[in-house]
Amino acid sequence: MQDATQERFGRTAERIAAHQDERAAELEEKIVRFVDPSGDERALDSGCGAGALAFALAPHVREVVGVDIVPELLEQARKRAETFPNVTFVEGDATKLPFELGSFDLVGTRATLHHVARPELVVSELARVVVPGGRVLVIDQIASVDPLAAGELNAFERSRDPSHTRALSDVDMRTLFEANGLVLERAQTVSEPRHLDAYLDLAGCEGDERERARAEAPANYTAVLGWYLLSKP
Repeated sequence: MQDATQERFGRTAERIAAHQDERAAELEEKIVRFVDPSGDERALDSGCGAGALAFALAPHVREVVGVDIVPELLEQARKRAETFPNVTFVEGDATKLPFELGSFDLVGTRATLHHVARPELVVSELARVVVPGGRVLVIDQIASVDPLAAGELNAFERSRDPSHTRALSDVDMRTLFEANGLVLERAQTVSEPRHLDAYLDLAGCEGDERERARAEAPANYTAVLGWYLLSKP
């Protein structure tokens, strides 16, 4: 699955970065309102892609480090980091972060878990590298607790993007957090309507795969995103 992720995102890196640029101001406003950073944190963006979360945090924390496995996405992130002197990017795996225990005050991951075969490893690594008393931010698409509805959603997302593994339910998310000793401070769900053709374009979904994805797409597709802010006792 890591190979599928690297291939898919390497091929679409410029497209993803351009989409990120269009929504940067909106994301920064949402992140700051939800997290309310103190301004002195050393922060981590795990599975950073082209750096959307890192750049949203950068003006509001002391330092941000972004980590991703896709060199092409990191190249896009570094181009944009020229105006953010407190942001650096390194190549690494979100399931095996290259950092010591308690290296960060604030750690986060956005739109990463549904691309990972074992999302529990991503969460456990976030819990490992954050200091006691530090905070963990997780933002990801969530699925229904109804197995049929969740199966249909995941089938469509895999048709659109072979790197998709499984969107977890809210219950699954909370179970992962509890298993790692994280305490939920705040949570919300956000409905995000998605224009189908633009959504398929973003994943580079073309040809027969595009037709299959269109056939499996839910009517008036609206993704549900879960936002979670947790603390480590």
